Amino acid sequence: MKQNYLLIMLCSLVLLVNCKGEDSVTPEENPTKVVATGKVEGKVFAKNGTQPVGGALVFTTDSQSNIYHTYSGADGSFSLTAPEGSTTLHIQTGDGKNFRSEVPVTIKKNETITVAATDSKLDQIAKMAYIKGSYDEIEAIISSLGYTATEITYQDLKNINTISQYDIIFLNCGSRTYAQTGTSSPSNDNNVYSNLSTFVSNGGSLYSSDWASAYLVGGNTNTVSCNAPGGFINDNLLCLKDIGASGAYTGCSVSNASLATALGFNTLDIDYDMGSWEKIQNYDPAFWDVLVQKGNEPLMIRTGHYTNPSAPLTPVGTSLNNNHITICHHTASGNNITITINQNAWNAHQAHGDTMGPCSGNSSSGNIYYTTFHNHASGNIGKAGPILQYVILNL
Repeated sequence: MKQNYLLIMLCSLVLLVNCKGEDSVTPEENPTKVVATGKVEGKVFAKNGTQPVGGALVFTTDSQSNIYHTYSGADGSFSLTAPEGSTTLHIQTGDGKNFRSEVPVTIKKNETITVAATDSKLDQIAKMAYIKGSYDEIEAIISSLGYTATEITYQDLKNINTISQYDIIFLNCGSRTYAQTGTSSPSNDNNVYSNLSTFVSNGGSLYSSDWASAYLVGGNTNTVSCNAPGGFINDNLLCLKDIGASGAYTGCSVSNASLATALGFNTLDIDYDMGSWEKIQNYDPAFWDVLVQKGNEPLMIRTGHYTNPSAPLTPVGTSLNNNHITICHHTASGNNITITINQNAWNAHQAHGDTMGPCSGNSSSGNIYYTTFHNHASGNIGKAGPILQYVILNL
């Protein structure tokens, strides 16, 4: 009798194995489940409808909150295998808080459907602001992508209620002149540094380029030495000096693998068309990620680790995010991904084992990107252009 039972079990196992055809998929979160699938393809564009977006996360979920995901290539194209049925296709950059789109689709078994280019544009969720600079116009790149940013002033930085309505603030190189700050010593303006610290600690993100390093680590119009007065980032975390010479930096490398894949290149030449640009002297590698470098010299860095425990809790950002939360989706393989979802879906994700907050960095803070280069007056910035586009979409 026992032998008959074992024989029945063995036959059942064989049947299960043979039932898994080419039109099925095994979710890595639930390796015992087999489902019928189809494909959805398309191309991710910026809001202008012409600029492809590489490195965008494209995913959908099933009824058990298993996630099926892929990333867009450098040309914006994607192809995702997902379970059959009606679902929502999510397209996000960064952690999904600031730029994301949702597209209803119906996946058909063994078929491939194509998302129309008009539906796969990346929407701007974030409310963005910038301070006008003398040598950098990141707002020009923002508008060229089809997005909008509001001009604010240095004086606005003194009011936390003003800046807390934004998700992202862009600090252009050359935005700390006497005409803008009203003082020859903005390094003494602790109110500005305190507000920027509070802004980032509560989830706001900053872009700072070249001489705008003074907002981060101190200095007046720019940072002339390490341990400059002012700033809100400790000097042991970052040190800069305005000793860069004008000319081309050849053979620079995109050292971050995800960034290189999103861009479609991993080497570039950078034209520093003016001297006295801020060279990074020292940095803490546990705090900063190096994204672009020349040899061992970092040229673009990013952190999501900033926090100020004494900063007051202040709501930051647009009300459009009130019903969305950012979570870390956990998979059986450990290939965890950060996504932003409607908060109504949280209970199912939590039951699945997902956790609140991003998969890396500080759970409550925003990101800080610092670039030694920017778009300059001559306009010919070459491959630095796509890098700055990436920064905008991933803050």
